[in-house]
Amino acid sequence: MVELLSPAGNLEKLKIAFAYGADAVYGGVSHFSLRIRSGKEFTYESFEEGIEYAHSLGKKVYVTINGFPFNSQLELYRNHMEKMAQMGPDAFIIATPGLVKMAKEVAPDIPIHLSTQANVMNVMDAKFYFDLGVKRIIAAREISLRDIAAIKKEIPELELEVFVHGSMCFAYSGRCLISTLQSGRVPNRGSCANDCRFPYVLYAENPETGVTFRLEEEEGLGTYIMNAKDMNLASHIDEILSTNAIDSLKIEGRTKSPYYVAVTAHAYRMAIDDYYAGKFEPGKYQRELHTTKHRGFTDAYLIHRPFEREDTQSLDSSISEGSYQVQALVDEHGLAFYVKDRVSEGDEMEILSPAPIEGAADNERGEIFQRDGKWFLKMRRLETPKGKRYETIHSGNENPILLPAPLPPFTFLRKPLDG
Repeated sequence: MVELLSPAGNLEKLKIAFAYGADAVYGGVSHFSLRIRSGKEFTYESFEEGIEYAHSLGKKVYVTINGFPFNSQLELYRNHMEKMAQMGPDAFIIATPGLVKMAKEVAPDIPIHLSTQANVMNVMDAKFYFDLGVKRIIAAREISLRDIAAIKKEIPELELEVFVHGSMCFAYSGRCLISTLQSGRVPNRGSCANDCRFPYVLYAENPETGVTFRLEEEEGLGTYIMNAKDMNLASHIDEILSTNAIDSLKIEGRTKSPYYVAVTAHAYRMAIDDYYAGKFEPGKYQRELHTTKHRGFTDAYLIHRPFEREDTQSLDSSISEGSYQVQALVDEHGLAFYVKDRVSEGDEMEILSPAPIEGAADNERGEIFQRDGKWFLKMRRLETPKGKRYETIHSGNENPILLPAPLPPFTFLRKPLDG
């Protein structure tokens, strides 16, 4: 069965990804991966804890060491690899041939996965890295399913991984310097400022006269000229898996919210399991994925070429929108929740759970009930374990609020935005 690989920006997200169905996660520590902007990111200590947690579940953790180092950083990378290798991760994700060679010297027993940043698009390049000792290649996002199948046919021992969901970079496989030029933040060292998401005004200059004038926007066309929509291939999982060429389906998003991690893992877990069970239902997965915040969805490059449909950009806005608001997250023990948005006494919230609900409940604290095939929670009394009561509790309040009855750990409580 194909692997489902989810992002893990910190220990909580790692645990949520596994709870909602991921087989493996990927993440890194600070400047040695491409995501140093993530709040509350991993430390060495919490990353090691995450590896131990994953292995206790029979699941995997891949370490991102996919930056592009300067000469002055090479020894730092070597020391980092040595330190990470001692934790026993299941693979290193690396982007450059030099670091592949270093990893083989420093940690010969740790499998190497080649980052999508290496831009592998064809059999020749895949063979080069395979001969170098790479076990798995994360294909360039611009590759077609046909070319992926060709690589697998030529090198059947090579594992192949493809992105199926998440943010798309305006530049070729993420090789962008716009942020470096405008703000000095280097994308391929993890500090991209997402300049492609900004609105831009265009000007034209007459070189003979030196006159510059602003090009007026035609109403409705938008000024977000480099803003790519988000990838969403859930409706094509059957087509992808039927090739028998893919070993791992990858979800982008280490800086995304815990809810995003949960919903994407949940939706793609359903899609994978349903495919193998012969009951694939794209609408079911899309309904869940559309509850997350996104910039509009596109199936990008793998299935269709961009010139065939021209739907890969969102020109009017870079604001991420979804159909649901997360109200609260149930703690790791399943006995209380932490508020993520305002919750008041009497509020009714839909339950998104990583495991079956044990049954209904009805008491002074509230009610857990089922309606139209969905589970809901209605809170009557907002009370902490120490007995403090609230009529309304807002995000930012870190007090746990007791549930009427236990719910599976990492359950989300949510409301439709139009409800």
